[in-house]
Amino acid sequence: MSINTKHTFVQIHPADNVLVALTDLAAGTVIDFNGNSFTLITDVAAKHKFTISPLNVGDQVFMYGVLVGKASQNIATGAALTVDNLVHAADGFELGKRKTEWTVPAIAEQYRDRTFMGYHRADGSVGTANYWLVVPLVFCENRNINVLKEALSAKLGFAKPKGYETEVDSLVSLYREGGSVADILNADLQRSPEIAASAKLFPNIDGIKFINHDMGCGGTRTDSDALCGLLAGYITHPNVAGATVLSLGCQHAQAGILQDEITKRDPNFSKPLVMLEQQKIGTESKLMNEALKQTFAGLIEANKQTRQPAPLSKLCIGLECGGSDGFSGISANPALGVVSDILVSLGGSVILAEFPELCGVEQEMSDRCVDEAQAQRFMHLMRTYNARAEADGSGFYANPSPGNIRDGLITDAIKSAGAAKKGGTSPVTAVLDYPEKVTKPGLNLLCTPGSDVESTTAEVGSGANVVLFTTGLGTPTGNPVAPVIKVATNTAVFNKMPDILDINCGTIIEGEQTIEQSATAMLDYVIEVASGLRQPKAVQLGQDDFIPWKRGVSL
Repeated sequence: MSINTKHTFVQIHPADNVLVALTDLAAGTVIDFNGNSFTLITDVAAKHKFTISPLNVGDQVFMYGVLVGKASQNIATGAALTVDNLVHAADGFELGKRKTEWTVPAIAEQYRDRTFMGYHRADGSVGTANYWLVVPLVFCENRNINVLKEALSAKLGFAKPKGYETEVDSLVSLYREGGSVADILNADLQRSPEIAASAKLFPNIDGIKFINHDMGCGGTRTDSDALCGLLAGYITHPNVAGATVLSLGCQHAQAGILQDEITKRDPNFSKPLVMLEQQKIGTESKLMNEALKQTFAGLIEANKQTRQPAPLSKLCIGLECGGSDGFSGISANPALGVVSDILVSLGGSVILAEFPELCGVEQEMSDRCVDEAQAQRFMHLMRTYNARAEADGSGFYANPSPGNIRDGLITDAIKSAGAAKKGGTSPVTAVLDYPEKVTKPGLNLLCTPGSDVESTTAEVGSGANVVLFTTGLGTPTGNPVAPVIKVATNTAVFNKMPDILDINCGTIIEGEQTIEQSATAMLDYVIEVASGLRQPKAVQLGQDDFIPWKRGVSL
């Protein structure tokens, strides 16, 4: 697929029987395609699809070369596809032959000897950041985590500058002066200048990250065990230098389970780890004093770490999308797929997750698995997940959000076929179930929900030390310990939300860059972020989203 700016539409795959509008097209527009001409009989908004031949009820619709839906009513040539005339449909899948041949992108060679400056850990991994983690084993400890945050962050120079107090002061003054509701609503609030944060006491530590969650007890034992595995993934994460863990004591998520999960991921774990149980220690003041002293001592050790050169094979990139649109699968996601292939060719790791958004491409992904065991595991996870969703009355077909649908992703299979492009073309070396850790280089498939924050949280827990996150609608999603780089699929959203977006792939749609050129710029950006030379917007904003997956249905 290539974008020709002389055209206002694109056919993604030669087998597709619909076209994608690259700009708003009015009814009456003449379409010249493959030597034939026809007239649009409906308006077609940019990112949406329209037919190139008449479809009868039940006829199949193909995009990206795969089945993505069936006509629910007769559709004339030149009509827009909508939720009223198209329903989700996807091909079945079974164990097939291995199809692991692939072509390394030519541009990969220029990265062969490139390095980044990272933090080398005892287990051989390399961090792109150096954080101290403070986390509760159960929601009962959330308040104590917040108390520690208030006590430590500002004093040690890790507090994010606040910026809206001046605006509130203006509203208070206006109200006290007798301003009406209309005056309040029409007030021109100027953004207050950022106050410089105090100098960091520990310059080699990027921050102290305080995590809250609502799990650890009261739910299923499966969920509490998975939580311990997830937290172990964060504690052993290459971007984490050490951690403080607060436990109440009586909850399902026991300290011993967490310790076992840590050992499972790193048998020779040697990072500073503070683990305190409130019911053993007693009063809050005793708990806080012990937590403060031991955490401070741990920070002294963590500050001894410095950045050193590391090969790109030490990168593990999470491939994520959220707030997707009809351009995601033809701009940002394919560019991310090239980045994925480059990194795999260099011996690095990538993680493709969001299993509800692989619906319809199961055959391709299972065929790309390096052996039948991995293929069988992938198919089992997909079938089991979808069956559980359907049992609750909401199968994978219900995955697209209102925003997805509004911007052209009207069936789950359309969304999935475009989302899968993030995984490039390399073989699948491993299939992981949440919250397992990445242990093999190459493309890893990780079973997670399609929900942005849950999936990003899981990818980082499995070892991603950078996350590339594509979005067509704009989302501020970030992560406490791994930098999340936001990639826009279109120029309009990039210009509208520059405070949360980092890279613009709308240039692909406009014909200003090829997919390969965009991928090169993206990987160069990743290397700068991994070296600590650049901060993505999510890091600048302190967007520390963390939501563990409750193994019930979440799409």
